[in-house]
Amino acid sequence: MRRDAAACLLALLATQASAVECRLALALALDVSRSVDAREDRLQRQGLATALLAPEVVRAALSTPQPVALAAYEWSGPTNQHLLVDWVLIRSRADLESAAARIAASQRATTEAPTAMGHALAYGAALLARGPNCLFHTIDLSGDGENNEGFGPRAAYATPAFDGITVNGLAINGAEYETEIQLIPYFETEVLHGPGAFLEVAQGFADFERAMRRKLERELSGLVIGGLR
Repeated sequence: MRRDAAACLLALLATQASAVECRLALALALDVSRSVDAREDRLQRQGLATALLAPEVVRAALSTPQPVALAAYEWSGPTNQHLLVDWVLIRSRADLESAAARIAASQRATTEAPTAMGHALAYGAALLARGPNCLFHTIDLSGDGENNEGFGPRAAYATPAFDGITVNGLAINGAEYETEIQLIPYFETEVLHGPGAFLEVAQGFADFERAMRRKLERELSGLVIGGLR
């Protein structure tokens, strides 16, 4: 009986794995609220583009036959979310190069909006809902401050839209209006969501690319559909 039950479980897992398009849908969210100046905005965009092409990130993204799916957007005020890269399945380095080029060439849509983190997360959840059918769903939220407009992360997470979504954070420490004492605990207690959620910290915007590279490698390496034949 135990052998039969194990066989049934393996068959079920194999069916689930074959039914999905990808192992992970990852929505990358960049903070462009008014605390972020033009130089810092470019450090984020260029940092993300560079991180996507780092050898360890490319290796993690292409580590299994099951691809990952990527999308990217910027966020600030309650109605200020702007899609930078719509969903793309990453099957080769060329796919990563294309996504990175679009992010690097993108232009900021607004400069004077507040930090509406709950709205940014809700946008990410809607983006995931219309995205590829992947086994896991993650929002990768970067920010240099706390929510100061509209509903916050906890209110967003109380809705059914966040069932099955993990939110990881990248806290950009050392911004003008925030200190490490405030910002890091805020991300840890308010922003992180779901099993295995984790925080990466950038020590200022100049450190963004390093922190993003570490976070992407961890996100893309951690979820593998394996051993099912």
